[in-house]
Amino acid sequence: MTVLGQPVDRTDGLAKVTGQAKYSADYTEPKLAHAVLVTSTIAKGRIVSIDAGSVESMPGVVLVMTHQTAMRLPDGGVTDAEPPAVRVLTLLQDDRVRYNNEPVAVVVAETLEAATEGAHRLQKTIRYEAAEPNVSFNKTKSSAYEPEQMMGRQASSSRGDISAALRQGTAHLDAVYTTPYEHHNPMEPHATLAHWDGPDLTLHDSTQGVSGVSNAVAKVLGIRAEQVRVICPFVGGGFGCKGSTWSHTVLAAMAAKQTGRPVRLVLQRPQMFGMVGNRPCTDQHFQIFAQTDGTLNGMRHDVISPTSTFEDWTETSALITRKLYAVPNQATSHKLVKLDLGTPTFMRAPGETSGSFALESAMDEMAYMLDMDPLALRIKNYAETEPQDNKPWSSKYLNDCYRIGAEKFGWSRRTAQTRSMRQGNVLVGYGVATATYPANRSQASAIARVLADGTAMAASGTQDLGTGTFTVMTQVAADALGFPLDKVHFQLGDSSLPHAPVSGGSQSVASVSPAVREAATQARAKLIALAIADSASPLSGATADRVKVEGGWLIDRTDASRREPAAALIARNGGKPIEATASAEPGDEKKNYAFHSFGAVFAEVHVDADLGTISVAKVVAVYDVGNVLNAKTAHSQLMGGVVWGIGSALTEVSDLDLRYGRYSNGNLAEYHVPVNADIQAIDITVLDHGDPYINELGARGIGEIGITGVAGAIANAVFHATGIRVRDLPITLDKVMA
Repeated sequence: MTVLGQPVDRTDGLAKVTGQAKYSADYTEPKLAHAVLVTSTIAKGRIVSIDAGSVESMPGVVLVMTHQTAMRLPDGGVTDAEPPAVRVLTLLQDDRVRYNNEPVAVVVAETLEAATEGAHRLQKTIRYEAAEPNVSFNKTKSSAYEPEQMMGRQASSSRGDISAALRQGTAHLDAVYTTPYEHHNPMEPHATLAHWDGPDLTLHDSTQGVSGVSNAVAKVLGIRAEQVRVICPFVGGGFGCKGSTWSHTVLAAMAAKQTGRPVRLVLQRPQMFGMVGNRPCTDQHFQIFAQTDGTLNGMRHDVISPTSTFEDWTETSALITRKLYAVPNQATSHKLVKLDLGTPTFMRAPGETSGSFALESAMDEMAYMLDMDPLALRIKNYAETEPQDNKPWSSKYLNDCYRIGAEKFGWSRRTAQTRSMRQGNVLVGYGVATATYPANRSQASAIARVLADGTAMAASGTQDLGTGTFTVMTQVAADALGFPLDKVHFQLGDSSLPHAPVSGGSQSVASVSPAVREAATQARAKLIALAIADSASPLSGATADRVKVEGGWLIDRTDASRREPAAALIARNGGKPIEATASAEPGDEKKNYAFHSFGAVFAEVHVDADLGTISVAKVVAVYDVGNVLNAKTAHSQLMGGVVWGIGSALTEVSDLDLRYGRYSNGNLAEYHVPVNADIQAIDITVLDHGDPYINELGARGIGEIGITGVAGAIANAVFHATGIRVRDLPITLDKVMA
């Protein structure tokens, strides 16, 4: 029986719950020094002076690194590489201040307490020449411009004739939807331990991409990537903010170089609001034109979002609109506004999260304009092929998601009129939305070894953010090798291992599992070949297709008595491990098919008729994500996405103080995310359909689709309950009180 798809417990679970799992800040080195960042208190200007001497004389202080004393970097630390790995960083090469909470100095000391006190004192000595910052998105929207490209995609798109659609449609929606700034807030803050050994640098860095950090730091420092080893076996959450290399990582390496000692730098929680990215706010203008029967004639989706003054970063909210519905005439655009803020970045389902809220709200509004069931409108405009490029889908079962979700949720009980469903003084609302996310895949490599003690290992330079990569890849390797699960060990989180892509874009499973499978398959084939060629083996002389590996034993398929354990075979042949390395990458299928995952999200909300308080009583979500390699970790990922979607809909917002360009709720006490008491029934179903073209396992990634569509479904349910359309997230009680 295959272990693939089974709800196997996490192989790293025991290490985590017993405290044996080591995160980046848990590592130590002899003569370790501690670093604390000092960040700016203005949003724009320059540093006039810093009294470093007063801090350097403090007991325990080893180094005060400022723009005056920091080592000089090639080209000022600026490279021509692109995100996600390399960003425009602040590395103390000049006196400029470009946003509030930007790194302006590093204090290194013998203890964390001394470094913290030194940083506190140093900040008080800094004198600035402040300039008036521009941090108001609303006041600056008129100056929006179109970026040249968005991570390799065009900022604008069009198909058909929007002008003709204007003349054909009998129903016309024109609305603007807005989403707020949001910050990732993983449990583990960003942390780096840097240690130089001659010209070689080792970094224990909390990252979603060990190879990306290795390449990025090497480029910035002007050394070879082979000289930078990045280690990160465990990540305490990332959600996108750890997908890039940020300033603190390079600053830790610089501090270690200048002190000649290992240096650990951990961001304080408030420092994570500004210098390591965030989801930017969006302004999304929708126009939809439809016939009376619900046929969509045309759709326009124009997005404006902010970026920093020194780097273009686009929230790709309209990409989902290009792909989801069969609209013959469509135009989308993305524009940016430069503000004196830190650069935004990836945040779980970047673009699709904010875009699905706007698109699915707009579809709901159109359904009400047409006096049509919102689910029926989506089915009416189902895209049988990918609408923008007219490619066939690699696999699509969205209609099954709609049907099964509606049955499980009880959608047929919905009454069409708003405010028509009540439970005493509670208004009840039903809402639906479509979920989707690209099924990405990149090149990846892996190694597999069968060891003399009867165990096996597989490894790849990927990462586990808590998604279950350790466990899933162990299952893939065990299945391909024919070994018991408890006899297989998987290694990851080290840039010295075979290359794998960043753990982002829901691509890890789709990319790494084929490489692990191929390496393990080749190792098994070598094991069989060794047995066939060994005159002392019971399997000597058999053909390769007659020999199987099962439970760690090599067995003749036609005569089960001819068998021996792999350990005995290897021991008899000198004890040298059987090893194979393999790579896997997308083929021509990527050019010929459109790869997406899909889902349907149904939400029931309860709104107090007097107080306006909102609770999500039930979410039913059904997903088409290809083959699932571990039912338990997949369920966890999808449920976690739904929980985040609830937070996105009802609580999550980073409040920007427009006077200072600083987030006023920049901490976990005031940045509101859902807690257990906010979450009620969540019903997750995954369809049992493999994707025949994505890879040999038919498996697509699922890390991000779970959040998409959830805010839209909740917003639509709130409208059904109250009759009040909220187009501005989060949906708070003041917005629904009539």
